[in-house]
Amino acid sequence: MRKTTFLKKLEEIEIIIKKCQTCHVAMVDQYGKPYLLPFNFGYDDGVVYLHSDQTGKKIDILKNNPAVCINFSKDHDLFMANDHVACSYGMAYRSVLVYGNVEFITENDKKIEALNIFMKQYVDRDFSYAEPSVKNVCIFKVKIEDFTGKMYHHENLE
Repeated sequence: MRKTTFLKKLEEIEIIIKKCQTCHVAMVDQYGKPYLLPFNFGYDDGVVYLHSDQTGKKIDILKNNPAVCINFSKDHDLFMANDHVACSYGMAYRSVLVYGNVEFITENDKKIEALNIFMKQYVDRDFSYAEPSVKNVCIFKVKIEDFTGKMYHHENLE
């Protein structure tokens, strides 16, 4: 039996976000064309932290239009009720979309705080950072303004 569960609480989507290694950030350029990129990220208390070079297409887009949609997806698992019937196949997953606006972080101490949040997504400890590296990285955050979450799973009846 296939089952869809919609996630309605921030605490429910945080479980998925915290288990992800990457996210995909969608933005819209000045011509109305979508632009989607994978990112490593950090997450803390309703805020997604992202980083990149200080220049490039994504930075130009985000300075012109800071609205983004970020996708987190986890636990993909192909399943089927009957291996000879294509329509009986499905893909289990847990997925979250968050919406918000990019805010650039420019102060060095705030950048270091954000970098520590990044690192805690992957390794549970703080680090030191070389001042030129902190100065040259572009850090931005997205406070979650809205979200949707969904789990699609199966119960194998065999």
